Amino acid sequence: MSAKGTFGSARTPVKTASKSPHSRQTGKPGSGDAATRSVSKVSRPSDKLNPKTVNPFNDTTKHKTAFAAVYTNGGVPCRLAHGSVKHKLAWNTIPEQVPFDPVLVTLAEGIRETVHPYSFVARTGFKELLETPGSGEKAVCLIPKLSQPLRAALGHSDVSVFEAGLAALVQLSNVVGPALTPHMKMLLVSLAKRMMDKNLREKITESLHQLEQNSGKECLPIIKSKIPTYTSIFMY
Repeated sequence: MSAKGTFGSARTPVKTASKSPHSRQTGKPGSGDAATRSVSKVSRPSDKLNPKTVNPFNDTTKHKTAFAAVYTNGGVPCRLAHGSVKHKLAWNTIPEQVPFDPVLVTLAEGIRETVHPYSFVARTGFKELLETPGSGEKAVCLIPKLSQPLRAALGHSDVSVFEAGLAALVQLSNVVGPALTPHMKMLLVSLAKRMMDKNLREKITESLHQLEQNSGKECLPIIKSKIPTYTSIFMY
């Protein structure tokens, strides 16, 4: 090969691969945005205290029950008192003087709420009213009105709502006793279905024991008619 040819080939510039507009990208479009989104999803300690908090500036929020609308309009005489460790209720009127009709019924409606603060206020308010002196006498006449929202809560697809409804049912039974027996049949329908869930079976059984203890032997045939496998806590 001639010297000219050799030097000519040596001087030939080496072409570098040109970068197309697409090759300058990282290969993961929007990777910066993804990183930003991942940072925004980092959980905070307050997230555990305020799960599913309602946005007060969102006018499109749809209330699931009558309770949410009544509470928003100031129709429930209590408010959520934020705490650094634990939330509690602040009553505008002392619970002993709160009219059970309609407040207790409205709170029972709210047991189906799943959004904070509605769910907390409704469930805690229901419990605290039933803990006041003389609550049994006030609640007995309201059992027909209370049975419907409790039944709806027990039949809810959300497990947390079912558990809240179950707790409320036991709380009501604790203060009204045998007066709840005539309404027991319709309230136990959902419990019978949930007994198939091994994660709920023990809690349901404990609740049935409490219901039987409060209502007496008259309720045992009703429980057995819906849940044949139930074993009584008493020896009749």
